[in-house]
Amino acid sequence: MITALVTGGTGFVGSHVARALVAQGCTVRILRRATSRLDAVQDIACEHAVGDVLDYASLVDAMQGVDWVFHVAAVADYWRSNPARIYEVNVDGTRNVLRAAEETGVQRVIFTSSAAAMGYRDDDDLRVVDESVRFNWDVHLTPYGHSKFLAEAEVYRAIQRGLDCVILNPTVITGPGDLNQISSSVVVEMARGHVPPTVPPGGVTVIDVRDVADAHVAAAERGRTGERYLLGAVDLTHKAWMRLTADAVGRRMTVIPLDGWMIHVVAEAADILREGGVPIPIEGNQLRLSTRMMFYNCQKSWDELCEPKIPIQQSLRETYEWYKAHGDL
Repeated sequence: MITALVTGGTGFVGSHVARALVAQGCTVRILRRATSRLDAVQDIACEHAVGDVLDYASLVDAMQGVDWVFHVAAVADYWRSNPARIYEVNVDGTRNVLRAAEETGVQRVIFTSSAAAMGYRDDDDLRVVDESVRFNWDVHLTPYGHSKFLAEAEVYRAIQRGLDCVILNPTVITGPGDLNQISSSVVVEMARGHVPPTVPPGGVTVIDVRDVADAHVAAAERGRTGERYLLGAVDLTHKAWMRLTADAVGRRMTVIPLDGWMIHVVAEAADILREGGVPIPIEGNQLRLSTRMMFYNCQKSWDELCEPKIPIQQSLRETYEWYKAHGDL
């Protein structure tokens, strides 16, 4: 029987990965901090190892007797976090996990990166991005994406040293269990009646968290060493995404798209307010990125790992129902 460790196992993606591994018959251990909320893992039959990706000794202890490590832990709410903290956890933490895996003889590491670690194509190139497009963003525009790109570099170094690793790059993730309201905050806000009067002109690729978790298990079983796999289900413009969300929570929405230049003006204002200490829920770089079509070609993961099964309409509806059941709405 396989023994698997999931870092960040109490979080949104990590808890679903742990659940999927238990369903596959694995013995599962989660790494969590002493202060971690346990809401998402209370009904999962798993071991708990208290530690931190920045505490190397705790990682070595947690990996004793482990076959697979799923390194999911990361700072993902980049708009709420200091860039220095993002780099510390996402890069230094990954380096620690890889070194501990080498020291303890782990057979395989599945690293949860992000589609944000991919680059972009020129505006006149209408092909969507695939795994071959290297990170080429301005690092100040997306410190989170840059941190994941640097973390992937650590993974490749570990592979060169002989560690078996596979990299997964999820796109925007929806679904029940997003305790910290990272990707699903729009569901909560719209359910509370905060329906945005306008939408930016861009778009994103979206996938349900349970499909992401299944892809993690498939990557451990049959992913190719050193390969990156983009995980996504459907491309949605922001206009379509907002309409689907409004429908899922029973709200009506009149969609008024904004021009890109107007979004950039608002982004500058948001930066000024945040620098002045005003606690607003938006961040300038978030807004700037929202003007682009952030679409990804995920065919490789569909062919080699598994195809997504959960329609986004269902994902959004069940996200809403989960928040209602847990008292957030």
